[in-house]
Amino acid sequence: MTRSLGWGLVGASTIAHEWVIDAIRAVPDNEVVAVFSTDPERGARYASSHRIPSAYASLSALVRDPRVGAVYVSTTNEMHRTQTVEAAAAGKHVLCEKPLALSVAEARKMIDACSRAGVVLGTNHHLREAASHRKIRELIRSGAVGEPRFAKVFHAGLLPAHLQGWRLRDPRTGAGAILDLTVHDADALRFLLGAEPVEVVTLSQQAGMASGDIEDGAMTTIRFDDGVVAQLHDAFTVPFART
Repeated sequence: MTRSLGWGLVGASTIAHEWVIDAIRAVPDNEVVAVFSTDPERGARYASSHRIPSAYASLSALVRDPRVGAVYVSTTNEMHRTQTVEAAAAGKHVLCEKPLALSVAEARKMIDACSRAGVVLGTNHHLREAASHRKIRELIRSGAVGEPRFAKVFHAGLLPAHLQGWRLRDPRTGAGAILDLTVHDADALRFLLGAEPVEVVTLSQQAGMASGDIEDGAMTTIRFDDGVVAQLHDAFTVPFART
């Protein structure tokens, strides 16, 4: 007999609204049963508009809900560590948005907490599951396209207005193009090549869209342990581009 898995949303987020809620519901025996928002009114509206049974104003209340077996963390980046650790301590599996944390040390604490609790921790690097990327990996690994020597990733576009909040204005959140875009590219290349970065050089840019010291674009060169050299172009500031 298959057991259903109830999901709690940690954050009444745009990405959950646009992509993740429907993705969860598309999987048999999975359902979204609760949402947590620090703004009770927003949480209630979000739950109503997405047909989610319960809304909570604290994470502790959500993880006490016996219907919740897993949580999807899509809050701003600086909250990922504490929220993941709390959910793991309550015995909940965790799918966390990228970047997993703001430092390697924080990420290791999250991994250790989930390991001790015996729960699964996943990072939402969704490109690994794209049919196109899986086919590319298959072609590379079979030798059908020869031996890769270089790779280039173009991930530059114009950030939509409704996403231009904290990503451009709040440095406490780990804002900027590198933690929003470059992390996807680096992980996708690791997946496609089956290789690990050994050397990284990045030049960031402030073209006027972001405030303060936050970068709104970056060019990165990565050398992988199989010898491949990759170039990544990531930006929020390039109109009329297709990634």
